[in-house]
Amino acid sequence: MYVCENCGQESAKWIGKCPACGQWNTFKEIKVADTRKQAVATSAAASAGHQLRQNKVLRLKDISAQDDPRIDMHDGELNRVLGGGLVPGSIVLLGGEPGIGKSTLSLQTMLALDDRRVLYVSGEESAHQLKMRAERLSAASSFSDNNTDATEVSGTTADDNFLILCSNSLEEIFDHIKEVQPDIVVVDSIQTISTEDVESSAGSIAQVRECASALLRFAKTSGVPVILIGHITKEGTLAGPKILEHIVDTVIQFEGDQHYMYRILRSIKNRFGSTSELGIYEMLQTGLRQVSNPSELLLTEDHDGLSGVAISSAIEGVRPFLVETQALVSSAAYGTPQRSATGFDQRRLNMLLAVLEKRVGFKLMQKDVFLNIAGGLRVTDMAMDLSVIAAVLSSNVDTPIEEGWCMAGEVGLSGEVRPVARIEQRISEAEKLGFQHIIIPKYNLSGLNRKKFHIELVPVRKVEEALRALFG
Repeated sequence: MYVCENCGQESAKWIGKCPACGQWNTFKEIKVADTRKQAVATSAAASAGHQLRQNKVLRLKDISAQDDPRIDMHDGELNRVLGGGLVPGSIVLLGGEPGIGKSTLSLQTMLALDDRRVLYVSGEESAHQLKMRAERLSAASSFSDNNTDATEVSGTTADDNFLILCSNSLEEIFDHIKEVQPDIVVVDSIQTISTEDVESSAGSIAQVRECASALLRFAKTSGVPVILIGHITKEGTLAGPKILEHIVDTVIQFEGDQHYMYRILRSIKNRFGSTSELGIYEMLQTGLRQVSNPSELLLTEDHDGLSGVAISSAIEGVRPFLVETQALVSSAAYGTPQRSATGFDQRRLNMLLAVLEKRVGFKLMQKDVFLNIAGGLRVTDMAMDLSVIAAVLSSNVDTPIEEGWCMAGEVGLSGEVRPVARIEQRISEAEKLGFQHIIIPKYNLSGLNRKKFHIELVPVRKVEEALRALFG
């Protein structure tokens, strides 16, 4: 069979251009495995003591609308991104760049589940390396030195519920699943697992496809959730065939810069929850720490007297946080002005600069403009527009914005400040962090109870009014 490595389209013969995604020379030949692996996965689920789920035709009205009880991961950020916890029988794909902390996150989370029997399959590290990592995470106080294939590691309690298997063979993994009967299976990573039924090396399209399909059949027939850890290509996409992202239930990506302390866990696909959620962690020597209040981390301690800094009340998913917008405007030294944005959309920055020049009257044609979102965060909230314009103007006139001011508002092409969603949450977050004034769109005042807020609300209808309130 020939499979498109970009979108997963199948074909019985080689095709130059994929009819599904339109890419050229993406069809690769793979050998289709026989049906023996399906029997292996099913027998593993049956022998593990789990009731096999039988398929039958059901009427829509006869199907129960109640969800299965989710598994609490003892991690508020991870539970939020998963949609409330890990769903039994689901298969989750965790991706991220090398060294970002994928294995640390999975090992740290699984060690905290002392009430669940976890089988941690490692195809990249030895049992000794995992033992050293667990000691470094301070997640385990004592370890058992069994030199067996499945090495038991005792967690924070005396229960031997955390089991480690260092293997690259899919058949061997299913044999140990029959033996230990786990409640959760973690595979680190799917690109290192191979099966004997496919004649290619581990990590190839055929191996990743067949191994993931076998683990999917096991998860769906047994009800045991499976967590797969995947590699990232240099383009930032998940390595392997696109079919890998299609067959899993949830795709979560671990993001962040290795030079920053912060890590962002973002949901790309979720069949059991929202994809707009994100979790924030701080990387420490003892592991990953949950950041329950990201606003305090995303704001510098003191920016009084510094020009080009504006504070915006943004929302990612359903959680509000205050983020610092930094801008630098200088004369173009090489004739052609530069426009650079880090953590913000470059095209939207160009649009806002055009609005600032056309509607407000500030000439930025021969000026270099550099924009940065502090903390290495990438924000897509439209309510950042007002803070971007304020930071650019503050740097242009070299006048700092007074301390205690923050803002939220979307800017239109005619210079108007458009309303934003969840304005009450934005105001409450600014008030909680001690801000005295917040600039909001005037249209958001309708239906807003101003008496319950102690912060001063400054409604504006145009960009000029907001700039006049900030700079006089």
